[in-house]
Amino acid sequence: MKNKSSIIHIIGAGISGLIAAQVLENYGYKPTIIEGSNSVGGRVKSDLVEGYTLDRGFQVLLTSYPAAKKYINFETLKLQKLLPGAVIFKKGKSQTIGDPLRSFSLLFPTLFSSIGTFSDKIKILKLNILLNKKRIDTIFKEDEKTTLQYLIDFGFSEAIIQLFFKPFFSGIFLEPNLDTSSRMFEFIYKMFGEGLAVLPKDGIQAISNQLKDNLKNTKILLNSKVESVKNKLIILKDGTEIESDFTIIATEASPLVTNLKNQENTWKTCDTLYFETSKRIISKPLIGLISEENSLINNLFYHTSVETTTKGDYELLSVTVVKKHQLNEKDLIKKIREELLQCCNISDAKFLKRYQIKKALPKLSNLQYEISSTETKLTSSLFLAGDQLLNGSLNAAMISGERAAMGVIGILQDGLIVDELSS
Repeated sequence: MKNKSSIIHIIGAGISGLIAAQVLENYGYKPTIIEGSNSVGGRVKSDLVEGYTLDRGFQVLLTSYPAAKKYINFETLKLQKLLPGAVIFKKGKSQTIGDPLRSFSLLFPTLFSSIGTFSDKIKILKLNILLNKKRIDTIFKEDEKTTLQYLIDFGFSEAIIQLFFKPFFSGIFLEPNLDTSSRMFEFIYKMFGEGLAVLPKDGIQAISNQLKDNLKNTKILLNSKVESVKNKLIILKDGTEIESDFTIIATEASPLVTNLKNQENTWKTCDTLYFETSKRIISKPLIGLISEENSLINNLFYHTSVETTTKGDYELLSVTVVKKHQLNEKDLIKKIREELLQCCNISDAKFLKRYQIKKALPKLSNLQYEISSTETKLTSSLFLAGDQLLNGSLNAAMISGERAAMGVIGILQDGLIVDELSS
């Protein structure tokens, strides 16, 4: 049966939903996306505040993500490159470290930094070589341990774990203790080693907007909150009932499907606060890491260290907090300003906006890289998508959206099975 007139709905206009729609279009279908908010993007969004483009959480795109290379046109995004390194702050002093093989400007700062031992630097080289040779599918078949245990077992010193690995990867994993699976550590480390960390000139939502603009035969219903999903029926919050031959739930499914009510996802949270400052204390496009044990700040980044659409005489600074706290917004801002002064000698931070992100990344175990199209199938007409099915990454969001769409297509085209990503 090759019925191109089948009614297909996608719930959620995040990355997974947009990719699912693209794949369906590629096979001649005309899906409808139902989105509860007023714009596409899900967790990949930006806002314009006082002339600045603020991403909803400090996010970067890794150009080595296989799915990103397939679905994103890097050139039109006008990607801005971050240098492969970091500025580490401790006790009011800073040191710069990085990968001198990829950025010569980081050679001497790295060689002469006191962060880690000479043995640590040799082990980093060995880790680079190891993960460069290791296939992604092999990484996700390895036995899991915590990232912290992985680093200890690899032989890294406590000093470099505390000064570099903990603050750097805590900012990526959004948890302060490196409890995240070693599979995710190896995958992300490999992706950093094989590509670049970049930001679109127009903010992270430029990725979502590009994916939306690529859609030519998809209808998008914004401000349409879904109450529940039943077999071939979608019920909106306002009571509207929508018939659907196939539905892809590209968002958290447990609140929408009756038999999933007790299977809610657990989420990692974070705070991102934006400030305006008169000058930059980090001149190059490098992330700043706060390695003080009791510091609330995890990392900071000057978005004006790369070319952005922001105009003006001031600098835009983002600060990310991953530790749990009970501070209200006023006290949180006060605490962050105090730490910026103590740790980084930043005295003139003017607060712009806070993003309290309650569902920043899914908290998962037994992380996977791949999922088959049949594994996304919940019922004969319901399919699931989202990075929570695999691992918390934009790459996983894309793969899951693709696989869910292929699941629908497989039923419609007499059991067609296609490995879309590798085709």
